[in-house]
Amino acid sequence: MEWIRISGGRVPAGEWHPAQEVATLWWAATPLAVAGVPVTGLTLPHAAQLVHQFGARIPTSAEWEWMASGAVRRFPWGDDAPSRGHANLRGLGPGHPTPVRAHSAGRTPDGLWGVGGNVWEWTTAPWRRDRAALLRGGSYHSLAQYAECAHANDVPPSIASPGIGLRPVRDTAPTPPPRGDTP
Repeated sequence: MEWIRISGGRVPAGEWHPAQEVATLWWAATPLAVAGVPVTGLTLPHAAQLVHQFGARIPTSAEWEWMASGAVRRFPWGDDAPSRGHANLRGLGPGHPTPVRAHSAGRTPDGLWGVGGNVWEWTTAPWRRDRAALLRGGSYHSLAQYAECAHANDVPPSIASPGIGLRPVRDTAPTPPPRGDTP
């Protein structure tokens, strides 16, 4: 898994979260994938168990919004409306998940792939009393407005769908794999 360090900052208050500081975090460069296609069909508790195996966690909704927008972008790639090169959204894709690195024009300035469209990404909302989970980013079946960085969709954590994936985040830098012995 490739990890990208994104400096923290202050995410302004939005419909789904209060204003808050977001720490510098290490983000998976793509949604979690097998053979290049997003892993989907997991409830939030199952997604959390899976990313824990990578020393990671599910991001909060505010962290995800900061990663996607940097507090300045409408869409993860900028302010331009989505096109086929940006994202797999309704009317712009084949109607099912595509490879996680299929839309190069849709990368964030930090180099993260597939933040808008293709599959929703699980996030948590610890400040909400109802503890509902929030999905971010939109999916292959979503209208363009759902790929906007400020948009979220509240759902029960027990829902599973072929349109919901996950993007692990780490609080600390990943440990490089051990190198073989050198003579």
